Amino acid sequence: MTPAQWLVVALLGHVLLTFIVGALTLRARIAAVKSGKVRLQVVAINNAGWPEDARKLANNFDNQFQVPMLVYAAAAMFLATGLADVSAAGLAFAFLAARILHTLEHTRKNNVLTRLTHFLASYAFALGLWVWFAVRYLTAG
Repeated sequence: MTPAQWLVVALLGHVLLTFIVGALTLRARIAAVKSGKVRLQVVAINNAGWPEDARKLANNFDNQFQVPMLVYAAAAMFLATGLADVSAAGLAFAFLAARILHTLEHTRKNNVLTRLTHFLASYAFALGLWVWFAVRYLTAG
């Protein structure tokens, strides 16, 4: 496979992660309603009414549409310009790994310092991807 294909595979991994977290969030919310822990009228205007497990999943689902969008944009720039290389793919996979660790921590124990460490790692890999794109683009002959 080419570096561009590997870059897309890393993005597909994040897409899969996002869909998994979304499905788990939906499952947790349905279970909360069916069990009577939650009344839809209460949570319709206030997400704080969901049980903790459903809130953690929903919060993590929301997180998948924040910094990751910067990674998608950088990857699109690499692909559009034909500058995708092994380093870009590696940074994208490192980002994915950090996001998976962040998700596991966020939706389980939720130790804030551990979660922050994983978030900062993913943030650094996203930044690194943009820095690497800038270097590649500005030095391309």
